[in-house]
Amino acid sequence: MKLSDHIKPISYLKAHAAEVIRNLSVQREPMVITQNGEAKAVIQDVKSYEQTQETMALLKILALGTRQIEEGKVQPADDAVERLRNRSKKR
Repeated sequence: MKLSDHIKPISYLKAHAAEVIRNLSVQREPMVITQNGEAKAVIQDVKSYEQTQETMALLKILALGTRQIEEGKVQPADDAVERLRNRSKKR
C-alpha cells in the first residue's frame, strides 16, 4: 500500500463522502484526510478497524506475557495443570 495514493483534503471527503465510504469498504485501505495541508485524520472501513483492534489486543497480551517472563512471574505448565485439577476436585 502506497500511503501517498490515499491522501485527500477534507474538501474532497465532503464532496465525495459516499464514494469514499464505498471505496474504503472495497479497497480495505485507510485514507489520510488533510486540513490546511496537514494530516488530521485517518479513516478506514469497519472490518479493517476491527481487525486492527484484535491485532492490538493480541500484541498487548504478548507484551504482558513477555514482561511476566522477564519478571520471573511464571510457573511450569505441569504445576499450573495440577493446581487446576485440584481446584476442580474440591468443587
